[in-house]
Amino acid sequence: MISVKTIDNELVFTLFTNSSSYQMKADKYGVLLHLYYGRPIINGDNLSDLIFLSDMGFSGNPPCAGKDRTYSLDTLPQEVSGFGIGDYRDSMVSLLHDDGSRAAEFRYDSFEIVDSSYKIDGMPALYDTSVTKGETLIITMREAASDIVLKLYYGVYEKENVITRAAKIINKGTRRVFVEKLLSMNMDMMFFDPDIIYFTGRHAFERAPERVPIKHAKVEIGSVRGTSSHQYNPAFILCDHDANEEQGNCYGFCLAYSGNFVGAAQKDQKNQVRVQMGIHPEGFHYLLEQDEELMTPQVIMSFSGSGLSTLSQQYHDILRENMCRGKYKHEKRPVLINNWEATYFDFDREKLHDIAQQASELGIEMLVLDDGWFGKRDDDFSGLGDWFVNEKKLGGSLKEVGERVNAMGMKFGLWFEPEMISEDSDLYREHPEWAVAIPNREPNRGRYQLTLDMSRADVRDYLLEEMTDILNNAPIIYVKWDLNRSICDMYSYASAQERSGELYHKYVLGVYDLLERLLERFPDLLLEGCSGGGGRFDAGMLYYSPQIWCSDNTDAINRLSIQYGTSFFYPISSFGSHVSACPNHQTGRSVPFQTRGDVAMSGSFGYELDLGKISEEEKEQVKEQVAQFHKLYDLTHEGDYYRLTPLENGDCMAWAFVAKDKKRAALTIVKTQSEGNPLPTHVYMKGLLRNRQYRCTLKNDMSVIKTGAAFINAGITIPWSMMQYESIMVLFEEI
Repeated sequence: MISVKTIDNELVFTLFTNSSSYQMKADKYGVLLHLYYGRPIINGDNLSDLIFLSDMGFSGNPPCAGKDRTYSLDTLPQEVSGFGIGDYRDSMVSLLHDDGSRAAEFRYDSFEIVDSSYKIDGMPALYDTSVTKGETLIITMREAASDIVLKLYYGVYEKENVITRAAKIINKGTRRVFVEKLLSMNMDMMFFDPDIIYFTGRHAFERAPERVPIKHAKVEIGSVRGTSSHQYNPAFILCDHDANEEQGNCYGFCLAYSGNFVGAAQKDQKNQVRVQMGIHPEGFHYLLEQDEELMTPQVIMSFSGSGLSTLSQQYHDILRENMCRGKYKHEKRPVLINNWEATYFDFDREKLHDIAQQASELGIEMLVLDDGWFGKRDDDFSGLGDWFVNEKKLGGSLKEVGERVNAMGMKFGLWFEPEMISEDSDLYREHPEWAVAIPNREPNRGRYQLTLDMSRADVRDYLLEEMTDILNNAPIIYVKWDLNRSICDMYSYASAQERSGELYHKYVLGVYDLLERLLERFPDLLLEGCSGGGGRFDAGMLYYSPQIWCSDNTDAINRLSIQYGTSFFYPISSFGSHVSACPNHQTGRSVPFQTRGDVAMSGSFGYELDLGKISEEEKEQVKEQVAQFHKLYDLTHEGDYYRLTPLENGDCMAWAFVAKDKKRAALTIVKTQSEGNPLPTHVYMKGLLRNRQYRCTLKNDMSVIKTGAAFINAGITIPWSMMQYESIMVLFEEI
C-alpha cells in the first residue's frame, strides 16, 4: 500500500508491506529526504521529527537555506544524492553538461501512483501475476539548472514484504548531456549501526559470506568484469550486530542485473549509513541527446524483523514467483546427466549412446551434450562462433543423436556459448569486427577466446538464426547457456566514439535481447544459465533461466559453502547441482556417493560423471537418489528453506526444507569433521508447527513421533556416530 499525505506544505510518502514501512518526504525546498525503513508504523505517523539539524562545520548550505547553517545537503538523509552541489558524500547521479560543468541537483516536481508493477524496457524486473500484484509510486525530480528529469520508481509488493527501486533519467532539453553515474538507489539510514554481509569468492568457489561492521570507512562490492562475476555477487545484507537466522533487523538489497555493478554502505559524519546500488560508474559515460532516456536496473529490497531466515524466504518466494518465467517456473524439471566431466571434448556417437543407455536404465530423464559438438571444436582453442554440427564427430546429425536419446525414453539438451568467439573460427575470419577488441591493440584472451559484441544487432541476429536452426532441427528441450571469460578491451566497431562508454551496459542489454527473442521463439525451452559455473548468478538471469549452474566446483564438501552462500538470496530451485565422480576433478577429494546425492538434491538435480565407471552398488544408489529427488521435489523447489548451522559450525552442516503447509519437511546433515571417540551429531529443527505431531523417519526406517516443539527446542540426535563426509537425510510428516 502507498500513502501520500500533505503536512505543512511538505509531501510525506509512506510505503507499506505486511511487515515493513518505508517513509520519505519532499521538504519545503524540494529535497527528497529519507525518513525511515523498517518495522511497520501506523498509517498517518509522520517521522519527520527524526531528522536532526545542526551546523556540522564545513558542510555548506544551499542558497535556498539563506542564513540557516543547520540545513546542508551534506548532512541530510536523502533519497537522491547529487554531485557538485554541496553533498560531499558519494553521489547517486553525476552529469557532464554541454558547457563542461559537472553538477546534478534534483528537486521534487510531482508524483503519481500506478496500480501495477513497473516494467523496465530491455531489462528484467519483477512482474505481476494472477496471485501477486504490485503497486508503483513514481516521483518526478527536476534538475535545478537544466532540463533534465529524473523519475524515481518505487514498487511495492505488500504481502511479499518487498519494495523495489529504479530510476530513469530523461533529457528534456535541447543540449546534450553525458550521464557519468546513475545508480538505481540511494538511501541514507539514520540511527542504524549495522553489519554488512556480502558474498565473495572466485571461480569454483563462489558466494562465500563475509560479515563486517559498517564503520566510517566505506564497504563496497562490485564488478567491472562485464558480468556480475564470481568475485562478488550483486546482493548484500545490512543487519543488527546481533542478528542471526532467527532474530534481528535485516535489510536485503539485490540487483536484477548481470553486468558491471556496485553496492556500497558507509557511515557519514552524523553516523547515517548511506546505502547505494546500481551500475558501476567505472567506464560508464552515457550520452543523452534531446528526448533520450536511460533507465537503471531494478534493486529488490526486503526487510525482516525476525532474522536472516525470514529475509531469505522472502527473496526465494518473490524471485521464484515474480522473476522466473516460462514453462518450467513451477513444472517439474527433468533429472539430467551432463557428459562434460565424463568425456570433456573426447566423445563420439557411441560414447554418448552408452551414457544415455545407462542413464535411462537408472531413471535419469535427460542427456545434455556439452561443449565440443560443433565446428572445429576439439579443444579450447577453436570453433566458438561456428554453430554448425560436427556430423563427422557425432557420426550423423544432431537430430539423429537426439532421436536416439529420445528412443531410450530420455529428453535431450545441448550446450551453447553464444557470446564468445574463437580466433580460429570461420566466423572470426569472416567478421573480425564482431569481436570486442580495441584497434591497434592485441586483445586479451580468456580461455583462449574473445567476446562477441552483443551490442550489435547484426551479431544478435546471426546468433538467433544459428541457434534457431539448431533447435528447429533436433529434439532439444533444454539449453545450457555458458559464458567462460570476463569482458575487457571494450570497443565497438559499430558505435560512435563518443558512445564508447555505453558499451558495457549495451552489451548486457544485447544479451537480454537475444535471450528474450530466443524464448519468444521457443517458449517451452528450459534454459540453464552458466558462466564458468556461478559467474553470472544473479536475479537478472533468473528472468530468462529459472536455474543457473551454481558452480563449476562439483565437490560436495565445497558445495556446502557455495550453496549456503547462494541461499541467502536465491531460491534453491535455481541451483544447478550435480553428483560428480570421485576423486573430484576440482579438489581431488573423495566423498561418499550418498553424500554427493544428498548435497546435490538441494537444487535442480543431475549427474556429471561416467556411469560406466561407477560400481553396481553406486548404480543402485542412483536409482534411489532419483526416486528420492522426485519424492522431495515439492519441498526443495517450492518449500521454505532453513539454514540450521553456520559455516563455522565446525563438525557438521545441516539444512532443512519445510512445506508451505507445514505438513512435510526434510532435514539433511553432512558431517564435515571427525575425531576419535566421536560424540553424536545433534541439530535443532526449524519451521515445523510447534503444537502438531510429526513422525520423524531416518533412511533406515527408524522413526519417532514428537511434537514440532520437541524437534525445534530439544533437537534431534542421530543415534550413531557419523563419519567424516557422511550424510543423512531425516524426513518429517505430520500425523
